[in-house]
Amino acid sequence: MLSDSGILPWLERLREEVPGVEPLDAHTHIGSNDPDGYRCTRQELVEALERIDGRAIVFPMQEPGGYPAANDMILGEAEASQGRLFPFCRLDPHDQPVAEARRCLEAGARGIKLHPRAERFTLDHPRLRDVFALADKHRLPILCHAGRGIPALGRDAVDACGRYPGMRLILAHAGISDLAWIWRAAREHHNLFFDTAWWSPSDLQALFALVPPGQILMASDAPYGTPAYGATTAMRHALQLGLDTEQVQAVLGAQAARLLARDTPLDLGPATGPDRISRDPLLERVHTYLSNAIGQMLGGLDARETLALAALACEVGDDAPQAPVCGMILALIEQQSRLPRGAEPGRPPRITRGVQLIVAGAALARTPDVPLPSAPVDTDAAERFRGDPPG
Repeated sequence: MLSDSGILPWLERLREEVPGVEPLDAHTHIGSNDPDGYRCTRQELVEALERIDGRAIVFPMQEPGGYPAANDMILGEAEASQGRLFPFCRLDPHDQPVAEARRCLEAGARGIKLHPRAERFTLDHPRLRDVFALADKHRLPILCHAGRGIPALGRDAVDACGRYPGMRLILAHAGISDLAWIWRAAREHHNLFFDTAWWSPSDLQALFALVPPGQILMASDAPYGTPAYGATTAMRHALQLGLDTEQVQAVLGAQAARLLARDTPLDLGPATGPDRISRDPLLERVHTYLSNAIGQMLGGLDARETLALAALACEVGDDAPQAPVCGMILALIEQQSRLPRGAEPGRPPRITRGVQLIVAGAALARTPDVPLPSAPVDTDAAERFRGDPPG
């Protein structure tokens, strides 16, 4: 699990703005066999949740050998978590999914996880009809991967929500596979939800601008992110887009808790619209360079020159209105530059160490109206002269 100690002051500052938040992360994993190289134990996940006094929905990472044993592991680990973890069973439609769902629900599972990319299926798979009918009957939440690496699945998702109104279908990763249009369908299908387990501020702010707040659930995708990062970025984007206290509390956990309890979801009104999205041209330059750097870092490429451009874009002058945000972003870039080379434990070696710091910086550039913790004393946004080094 990534270190999230640096983000905790940010989260505490936001909790001063929105009291009463009880974080419930809608998307976390435990496992050690995923082909992508990520690893996470119950102890690591629970410790990360304890740091924010949060809870989480949890399910297995990809298991090439199948899911019955992995689902049993999740059920046992959730029981041992002393209330921190709520188990979902992961299903492969090619391997008796209804029988496995019933077995796990009887053993204490609270919902279902589907991953069309890993298990290579579409949501119109014939064996999913009975899974959806089971979820409809019992008002179960089903969380489905809807991020990278898959064809569009939105039409099948909307069709399933219409056919099975008791089911609560959660599209992971802000539904980016279909976000271009599915936000319109969300207005008519109140059992269609989206989680925030994604890194791109543009996608997340489109989600908060276009989808009703009662249909958005905070998530981290741990161990790919951490609950602290997931909660902080979701709160920053929610506040930037103008959500009120009750709406933010619901996004951060209150709505997910109702889905787990099979209660009627909260109706929190319409989407806010795009008026609060920042259009600051100087911060947009910073965001663009940081987003490019994130893509390079996730792909194992050298992002130092791109980060240097981002740092130069932050040098707006200490008297500029953008200076507080830019100073914080410069501190993040400097912190990442000091990290040792090489892979972090539990993560594939191609991922550049400290990418989460740059992800946080990109979120800052798009949320300039949201309060920050105190800036580091050794950073400023003054312009440099004659090539002086940063800091």
